[in-house]
Amino acid sequence: MISTARVPADKPVRIAFSLNDASDDTPPEDSIPLVFPELDQQLQPLPPCHDSEESMEVFKQHCQIAEEYHEVKKEITLLEQRKFKRSSYLSSPSSWDYRKELIAKLDQAEKEKVDAAELVREFEALTEENRTLRLAQSQCVEQLEKLRIQYQKRQGSS
Repeated sequence: MISTARVPADKPVRIAFSLNDASDDTPPEDSIPLVFPELDQQLQPLPPCHDSEESMEVFKQHCQIAEEYHEVKKEITLLEQRKFKRSSYLSSPSSWDYRKELIAKLDQAEKEKVDAAELVREFEALTEENRTLRLAQSQCVEQLEKLRIQYQKRQGSS
């Protein structure tokens, strides 16, 4: 017997059958418990002919396709729910405030990035100026030392 009860898309559907379970004293519909409530009646798998292995194979394939259909339908439902939640959130006034806040944070981050780059350039320029000044200072110290030596030589010779 095939059930026509509806099952929510998020609940799994289990299908069980075996080629070896068929016995001559049970009707074919009772030996294969199937539940495909999400399928339209014309898409429901027809019970196989238990005497034909090819019929059983076709039936298995149909059941697998029905399971895949159920999974895809469940995924579509979840995606539609997410889409609805996002669209309702994005259209709400609070989301506009959130967007403005994010844009302001992004602008602030870009400004800080520019400021940081400017500080790096300034640091490099100051470092170079410091190196130049130290070199000039060491040259002045050397020159002063030479002048002292010359002065002492003049004082000693006079």
